[in-house]
Amino acid sequence: MSTLSPTAAPASPLSDRPVETTRSWKLPIGYGVFTLLAVVFFVLLSRAGTTTFRLANAGDFIALPNVPLSAAPTGYVVVVLLAIATVYAVVEVRAYRHVPLWVTSVFAIVFVVGFLTWAAAGATIPLPGLLVGALGLSVPLVFGALGGVISERVGVVNIAIEGQFLAGAFTSALIASITGSAWVGLVGALVAGVLVSFILAAFSIKYLVDQVIVGVVINALISGLTGFLYSQVLSPNETTLNIGIRFPKFEIPLLHQIPVIGPVFFEQSVIVYLAYVAVAVVTFGLFKTRWGLRLRAVGEHPQAADTVGINVTSTRFWNVSLAGAIAGLGGAYFTLDAVGPFTKDMTAGAGYIALAAVIFGRWDPIKATLAALLFGFASNLQNTLGAIDSPVPSEFLLMLPYVVTIFAVAGLVGQSRGPAASGKPYIKS
Repeated sequence: MSTLSPTAAPASPLSDRPVETTRSWKLPIGYGVFTLLAVVFFVLLSRAGTTTFRLANAGDFIALPNVPLSAAPTGYVVVVLLAIATVYAVVEVRAYRHVPLWVTSVFAIVFVVGFLTWAAAGATIPLPGLLVGALGLSVPLVFGALGGVISERVGVVNIAIEGQFLAGAFTSALIASITGSAWVGLVGALVAGVLVSFILAAFSIKYLVDQVIVGVVINALISGLTGFLYSQVLSPNETTLNIGIRFPKFEIPLLHQIPVIGPVFFEQSVIVYLAYVAVAVVTFGLFKTRWGLRLRAVGEHPQAADTVGINVTSTRFWNVSLAGAIAGLGGAYFTLDAVGPFTKDMTAGAGYIALAAVIFGRWDPIKATLAALLFGFASNLQNTLGAIDSPVPSEFLLMLPYVVTIFAVAGLVGQSRGPAASGKPYIKS
């Protein structure tokens, strides 16, 4: 006898797409809000001038021409496209059908193009430079999001990503300065991330302390500890203990000459390439291996996993440690790539943004990575628009990642449900 999911019905006779038995108007409302914002800014407050998007860099295989877009006409076109997408979303939800993810992606891209054309009217936007900066701000978020996905998938809420970032950044800067090797510093960041995760695992898994409280306390502890050690140890000895050794950029032959994406993805340091590998390995391991199956089983139904012989406590402990090691790599990016010398609280809350990317990405490595890239892009907009003297206040642009986070948590991008046992201690019966 066949059974039906409580949230999905058989496909419509006129379509192969499944029909939802419940409907949520959050996504159409979200579309409508952004469409109204587009009407206000791109039409009612339209600006004169032409925005030029520069696509080419010196040395590209093909010298792509610049793309000029007139601000006012582009604004009208953008508003029409957004309105069409909003109507489509209303029709689909009204018919109890799910709005495809690609529609939301196209909606976001069209809105961003409209916003950039409006904000930079009369100026030139170097698109490769904008994307390179966005990727740079996204890399630590990617590592943190991957660590968060692994930890929460196994049943432990990892609020301590910020502390793991700070520990990785401090340790990598110190060890790299002492040894003169960025590679040794990278290993030190891994170890530091694991040590911080040990504290989280011990208190939340062994002693059953509330995981959120433990994570917040760890973040405060690591922030205070690294701040104290910086002022007492690193700052007085900057020429020996805080030199700022960094990995050099490495150009992948031929690939780095691809227009637009070449300079973005293939002219990076070792840590960035490690991020690419980490995303692929975690995704494959989580959904295609026995390790991933056991990990997800423990995070969804630990009692059932226990009955088939899986050691729930051990599985959670070691995977939380693995998550800490990956987050430690994100911390190392700050000192071994982006900045160099360690400074107090240099991660500036990036761990919390990474945690938001986990929720935004629905606890999926690929989607969490895309969310991290979105947050990085939003953060980098202030740098690009500030350089061209855009009238948009930089404070508003700084708000963008957090506004996107609020929309994600509110469910306007879809219903977010974490692993069933995430945050719940397991007591063997």
